Amino acid sequence: MDDAAPLDPQTSSPLSQAELDVLTDKLIDRLKSVYDPEIPVDIYELGLIYKVDVSDDKDVVIDMTLTAPGCPVAGEMPGWVEDAVKELPEVRSCKVELVFDPPWDPSRMSDDAKLQLNMF
Repeated sequence: MDDAAPLDPQTSSPLSQAELDVLTDKLIDRLKSVYDPEIPVDIYELGLIYKVDVSDDKDVVIDMTLTAPGCPVAGEMPGWVEDAVKELPEVRSCKVELVFDPPWDPSRMSDDAKLQLNMF
């Protein structure tokens, strides 16, 4: 196949720390826009977000959990998170994975969430 065009390797430069910091703040804002419908606190403050990875190409992979494996919105919430993150124009793609190890417990909640739920 001598006439085949060479593949154009994706050349992306690493994100600077400043760029990553700005994107991280924006991602947190988007994550805070998603609420568990049974609890009046956003998923970020509830501690449901376990990990957010951002590639140099601005592909985002999120590991999240639920307050309980039998959560009624288990099939929908990852899509809500993905949609919220994809609203950021600088994000190329987003993939959300549900994980249950380690299991969620109330100690993962922020102080703000505990205050909102009168758990102090």
